[in-house]
Amino acid sequence: MTSQLDVEQLDAGYHDLQVLNQVSFSLQPGEIGCILGPSGCGKSTVLRSIAGFEAAWRGRILIDQVEVSTSTFSVPPEQRNIGMVFQDFVLFPHLKVDDNVRFGLHRLERHEQQARVQEMLAIVGMLAYAQAYPHQLSGGQQQRVALARALAPRPSILLLDEPFSNLDVDLREQLAREVRNILLQENNTAVLVTHDQNEAFAMADQICVMNEGSILQQGSGYDLYHRPANRFVADFIGQGVIIPATVESPTTVKTDLGLIRGENCIDLVPGSLVDVLIRPDDIVHDDDSVESAIVVEKAFRGADFLYSLRMDSGVEVMCLAPSHHDHKINERIGIRLNVDHLVTFPRT
Repeated sequence: MTSQLDVEQLDAGYHDLQVLNQVSFSLQPGEIGCILGPSGCGKSTVLRSIAGFEAAWRGRILIDQVEVSTSTFSVPPEQRNIGMVFQDFVLFPHLKVDDNVRFGLHRLERHEQQARVQEMLAIVGMLAYAQAYPHQLSGGQQQRVALARALAPRPSILLLDEPFSNLDVDLREQLAREVRNILLQENNTAVLVTHDQNEAFAMADQICVMNEGSILQQGSGYDLYHRPANRFVADFIGQGVIIPATVESPTTVKTDLGLIRGENCIDLVPGSLVDVLIRPDDIVHDDDSVESAIVVEKAFRGADFLYSLRMDSGVEVMCLAPSHHDHKINERIGIRLNVDHLVTFPRT
């Protein structure tokens, strides 16, 4: 399948400061991608480069197989057929909802504009608010209107720059799922920029983890969580701890928790020392287990507790347990390994 967006070996920056270093990724038509990383890693610069607001120092960007950015050439933003949704919504306060959505449709006949406005407001669930002003809407409602306005002209690519960061935490993931469904319904290709992995997991098909101007790994949320390519990705995605281990065989390591076997251990040399990533869901609370640990910290999460545990060796791990298992700090509880994969890193 022909890709709709290609970013190839992109370097970019501001004045004499290089921000992006050899950034590359592609998206197929209808695919939702995400640039995920901490503040200051360069993810918004990627988005601005795609939009045409920043020039490419090296590399190139293609939209629908057409070059729009190189080191010597740049198509103006207004000619790239790109829609953008920003974190502060930027709705026109003096225009009603329907006129905000109509804003980018001036090339259409009046009856075509009205039909598209009605269609988009129905898709985002805001048809009943067509005559309201932005200040009369909640943050989530304003963001839905901003999405409808960006999608109304049928852009080739939709760019979303931290679109949920101004919303309540509980609303972010819900709205991310809703936006994903809307994009799928419209068959839109989109790029989301965020520092929130829950938003990324809820919305994106492909996630690029970025740090210090470079993409460190690209994959699904499942792959990034269970098969991180390096320590940064392992630490940034999800929760977990790194514990020491000794390689027993090309597929087995020995730890204080016991032997761990997995397919990711094929390149390890028996007898070498490594570090192993252990996620909270790798440790199961089991009162009948011969292994035990002391509860050091606990965090109630509604359906479960997240326990921090210290083993007799001093190694600390994390464990998810159903919330009816309410243990006290300094209490000893039984645990066992439930690992079906192995993630190792060279010992530091």
